[in-house]
Amino acid sequence: MNFIDIKELLTILVVFSANIVEAITGFAGTMLAMPAAMQLIGVMDAKIVLNVVALFVSSTILMQSRKDTNLKEVYKISGLMVIGMAVGLYLFNLLPVDWLSRLYGILIILVAIKGLFVKKQFSLPEWMLLVVVLAAGVIHGMFLSGGSLLVIYAITVLKDKSVMRATLAPVWIFLNLIILAQDIWAGHVTSHCLVLAVCCLPPVCLALYIGNLLHKRIPQDFFVKLTYLLLILSGASLFM
Repeated sequence: MNFIDIKELLTILVVFSANIVEAITGFAGTMLAMPAAMQLIGVMDAKIVLNVVALFVSSTILMQSRKDTNLKEVYKISGLMVIGMAVGLYLFNLLPVDWLSRLYGILIILVAIKGLFVKKQFSLPEWMLLVVVLAAGVIHGMFLSGGSLLVIYAITVLKDKSVMRATLAPVWIFLNLIILAQDIWAGHVTSHCLVLAVCCLPPVCLALYIGNLLHKRIPQDFFVKLTYLLLILSGASLFM
């Protein structure tokens, strides 16, 4: 197969594995896949491939649970994150890739350590919650991984897990379409990237099916802890 080389096959495997975790835990799929994908196929190609995959996954979630969507929060979150995302896209094009990679590695490690060791949920004032959403937009504009910060807001405001999942899905679709359009406009999206992204979709479907089965059979706490440990390893790999 001449079009897909070994690094791209490994990228497909990484996306497959990360989405098994995503289906089990409900988070961390893109954040888990991004460091390895960045090293295998480069930062820009990794963003494009994982963006297409994320659009597919979010669209699937929305079709399955749209009745639980809180439209008021969809509009509010989307508006704030668009502002933050514009800053993130600007910084991504301005700062050196090596510096951004290390910054991203530090962010991943801090998120994972917080998830492993800080169990207390802090009650934040509304203005600070809005700042968190803006910061999530900045991170999402740079690395498609603003979800870890947005969860802080979603848990506080939405509370119900089903409503949170259904409300965030259209947010990710809207924001990732903006990023995809911007990448197309800038000439970053190639036919090769799109073929690789499409090649990821059948394994992603299988990953979501396997992850849902495991979610029902194995304690989720175990997989959440495992996910955070894997995130630490992924973040550390960006310094090697």
